[in-house]
Amino acid sequence: MINCIAVDDEPLALSLLADNISKIGFLRLKASCDDALSANRVLQTDAIDLVFIDIQMPGITGIQFIKSLVKKPMVIIVSAYKQYALEGFELDVVDYLVKPVSLDRFMKACNKAKELFELRSLKEEPMVNSTDYTFLNAGYSFLKTIFSDVLYVEGLRDYVKIHFTDNRKPPVIRLSFKTIEEKWPSYFMRIHKSFIVNTKQIATVSKTSVVVGEQELPLGEAYRQSIAKLVQGGR
Repeated sequence: MINCIAVDDEPLALSLLADNISKIGFLRLKASCDDALSANRVLQTDAIDLVFIDIQMPGITGIQFIKSLVKKPMVIIVSAYKQYALEGFELDVVDYLVKPVSLDRFMKACNKAKELFELRSLKEEPMVNSTDYTFLNAGYSFLKTIFSDVLYVEGLRDYVKIHFTDNRKPPVIRLSFKTIEEKWPSYFMRIHKSFIVNTKQIATVSKTSVVVGEQELPLGEAYRQSIAKLVQGGR
């Protein structure tokens, strides 16, 4: 079951939302809230998986509420205003429903949430040196990543872009360099504050750069000693 709450300052809209939720067999409505503050109190005390929320509410708006969440559950926005849809999706909401919402459209949004919930519930394969692949969370799906197919990883703040040997479009994944360095095979080595390379794919090394495949990447001064040891060890 997916535990959810409904948040809307209009009593009729809140009642209709609760009624729609009651028609979805895998949803369990834990609370109906008429403002963001009361919704936040519920999140502090109950394990909530999904939030249905309006945007235009007195005090804290739905958008402000979503932005304020540190540990964010899945969110479906239910609003009478279409113009906030882009901003909503930029906050990684599951769906954006425009009032009045038909039951079939509501069910479609709930099914998307269910798929995401089930994906998040999957446990990753143990990441040990003998494992030749892992599954990475790529938004609404899990991407099977074979380590030997990875050319290098490019850091983008809280995300990484994974470049493959076959030149496929690099996916952007929410993953830290620390996780890669701790859990990926030891042949992945950091050469720059923004790059980790598959050392098996290194073609040439110079004082200031490393070439993997056909891509020349900068070699940071702090990582030259590690690369030098790698080169000397291979002689």
